[in-house]
Amino acid sequence: MLNVNDTAPDFTLKNTDKEDVSLSNYNDKIVVMAFYPGAFTGVCDTEMCTLQDNLNTFNELDAVVLGISVDSPWANGAFSNKYNLEFNLLSDLDRKVTKDYDVVFEGLGGIEGYTCANRAVYIVKNGIIKYNWEAKPNPGVEPDYNEIKSTLKSL
Repeated sequence: MLNVNDTAPDFTLKNTDKEDVSLSNYNDKIVVMAFYPGAFTGVCDTEMCTLQDNLNTFNELDAVVLGISVDSPWANGAFSNKYNLEFNLLSDLDRKVTKDYDVVFEGLGGIEGYTCANRAVYIVKNGIIKYNWEAKPNPGVEPDYNEIKSTLKSL
């Protein structure tokens, strides 16, 4: 996991409309990057819905949410549609961003050889990591949403 005060690696990933989205597109905003293991996987559903439920608060704090998984734009699109998510879900198909942010998880659901993103949250402002959290060693743990909001309020 990258540390607070590290430079956040820039990236460009496809959203559910197969459009390019880059972290640098949001240099004027605070970005809540929520890595999640996979669409339609219980805890991920709960996490993304909780982020959606808090979206107005995040927006009032001048923050945007980006969900990042190794799922395809089509899977992320179906996931987003099912839960009416109003923030971008991005596809890290080659797992480069997951590796760059050091949140790789091997063997989700007991599937040997399957590599996905661990559940992790970074808050980035002006290209600098201001907050980090990772569900180690258990990706079934959700982040502390109040801690995320408190961090955003302090920025």
